[in-house]
Amino acid sequence: MEEKIKQKLEELRVHLQADGGDMELVKIEGKKVFLKLKGACGCCPHATMTLKDGIERILKEQVDAGILVERSA
Repeated sequence: MEEKIKQKLEELRVHLQADGGDMELVKIEGKKVFLKLKGACGCCPHATMTLKDGIERILKEQVDAGILVERSA
């Protein structure tokens, strides 16, 4: 499952990069994925929505329904 998560995150990075942002995978612990948002996404007031309503939702739909995404500092 870890490889599937990494592959999907790489696909999603393109969308963040198109808006001047990026993300870094900090670690995966079981079904918890810890991400650091960078660039324009790091200070965006919608960062939590990006993580939960965007990235987490897509990972749940396309990889595993039990995945949780957390923001790392």
